[in-house]
Amino acid sequence: MKMNMEQKPAGVKESLKILYEDNHLLAIEKPGGLLIQGDRTGDPTLLEAAKAYLKEKYRKPGGVYLGLVHRLDRVTSGVVLLAKTSKAAARLSEVFREGGVRKAYLAVVEGHLSEEAGIMKAYLRWDARLGRTLVSETPREGFRKAVTGFKVVGRFKGSTALLLFPETGRKHQLRAQLAHIGHPVMGDRRYGSRRRVLSGKAILLHALALALMHPIKRFPLFLFAPLPSYFPSIPCESKDLKAFLLPDGQNNF
Repeated sequence: MKMNMEQKPAGVKESLKILYEDNHLLAIEKPGGLLIQGDRTGDPTLLEAAKAYLKEKYRKPGGVYLGLVHRLDRVTSGVVLLAKTSKAAARLSEVFREGGVRKAYLAVVEGHLSEEAGIMKAYLRWDARLGRTLVSETPREGFRKAVTGFKVVGRFKGSTALLLFPETGRKHQLRAQLAHIGHPVMGDRRYGSRRRVLSGKAILLHALALALMHPIKRFPLFLFAPLPSYFPSIPCESKDLKAFLLPDGQNNF
């Protein structure tokens, strides 16, 4: 498996890749290591870069509105969908809340899974003091059910590539579930990985695709972000994911 684990991430301006845009929505490919929104570090964010892009493109004299209705962890790369109007933000939030968005991630994990495909089920609780998600195999007070489908798409020396299909959206769900079964995401030292990716700024977890009905125009919308260059070469055909993820797709990936 060949990958450049120490490649330097590009600057925010250079790394802003637009996947889709209309009057209501803006989809961007987030690089690993970039914050979605500001925190106490004061580091540059995707939201700031996206607003600067819109301000320059449309020559807006005042502030730019962008609604953030879902998030990716700083260390995760992939598709982020933003709302350009408050109406779109409200409707998009409802779509996410009601489970109307289907997602596919790709992860490279440590070790070799014995199964080719399956479903991970567990109960999760975010622990702010520890800064990580706790996992229980049985129901417990304060823990919420998490369900993720998986399919092996590549096997390498000491690692496995997986497509992941989360049915729920708990904080650190994929990272915690994979670590719990003994296969942490490569580079995810918070959850037990022994490797480093981009000098510790990223992990090999990528939000590959989103599929949903457009919240305003009401047509099927499919968004796909190719794997970053620091991932190994893995065949990921957007047309196959599109057929599987769109609302009329069949669960036969």
